[in-house]
Amino acid sequence: MFSFNKIYNWLNARLRIDDLVLFMKKKEVPLYHGTIWYYFGGISLLLFIIQVVTGMLLLLYYKGSSDLSFESVQFISAKVKFGWLIRSIHSWSANLMVLAVMVHMFSVFFTKAYRKPRELSWYSGFILFGLAFAFGFTGYLLPWNELSFFATKVGTDIIKVVPVVGDFFMKIMRGGEDVTGATLSRFFGFHVAFLPGIFTVVLALHLILIQRQGMAAPENWEELPESQKKRIPFFPNFLIRDLLLWLLIINVLSILAVFFPWELGLKANELAPAPAGIKPEWYFLFMFQTLKFIPAKLAFIDGEVFGVLMFSLAGLFWFLVPLWDRKTSVGKKGYLLTYAGIFVVMYIIVFTIIGFIT
Repeated sequence: MFSFNKIYNWLNARLRIDDLVLFMKKKEVPLYHGTIWYYFGGISLLLFIIQVVTGMLLLLYYKGSSDLSFESVQFISAKVKFGWLIRSIHSWSANLMVLAVMVHMFSVFFTKAYRKPRELSWYSGFILFGLAFAFGFTGYLLPWNELSFFATKVGTDIIKVVPVVGDFFMKIMRGGEDVTGATLSRFFGFHVAFLPGIFTVVLALHLILIQRQGMAAPENWEELPESQKKRIPFFPNFLIRDLLLWLLIINVLSILAVFFPWELGLKANELAPAPAGIKPEWYFLFMFQTLKFIPAKLAFIDGEVFGVLMFSLAGLFWFLVPLWDRKTSVGKKGYLLTYAGIFVVMYIIVFTIIGFIT
């Protein structure tokens, strides 16, 4: 006869689960109007898990070569039972994961959750943010269709304009001078082995840091009287809410995958000219659109080189926020930093919309 208590006691004797439960019961989460932003870290984790599971299922049939990749995806979509659904879930969850990670990063920024002692959480989170973009960029080419081929060509061409190291990194990514089957093989290796390995290690570190440091309280938390400081236990209260939200996200993902299945398009032809209006994925669109607006020549520097350098510099400043944000680190209001963050969010939204409609 099945007995949950017997199984629990057997595992507890070997893994000391009681200690973990006791730790989780002691952990508390600040309860205020901004608590909703805490859930986006969990949503990002859920979508990553879905990516891993669906990715492993797709690997059973996918063939990573320029001769067979498009046909293998066609076979998955048309012949494998529920293959179209798994592929659609994988594609939609990839896009939703990037969105969730972006929301999570900005929520951490605006709540100043990168302050001491959480600087390492910010740095590891930023690395995960960059890896999420890398997953999207490398995975986009794998179907080897017309859109992904030319979008990858445009993206790697942009890398080439980086002074000194650009041409070297472009050749590393492409496996040569042009986007070819060698590029597909490299992107396949990056996507299914190299990036997941790094991502898993950094994610484990990130989760350990969060568990050790707890959830960050809002800026004015310490100024509030103790009677106004509301908290809820992480286990089971916050965890149950997190799981309920996971169920909601799974439902949304299922609806998108079923009613808006991911299209495959036409097979890539390396000799064909690029179709008109080729664009990268939506999360690269604001950068792509910005580069289109910059003049070809700015004084002594090429406009495209200037744009890439500015984005690189902006990314470095964003990564180092805990070092140069002195006011909030000592408990003062950092209005200038908040306004800068609002500007960045609005810039990304506006230029993404312009990129879609032009």
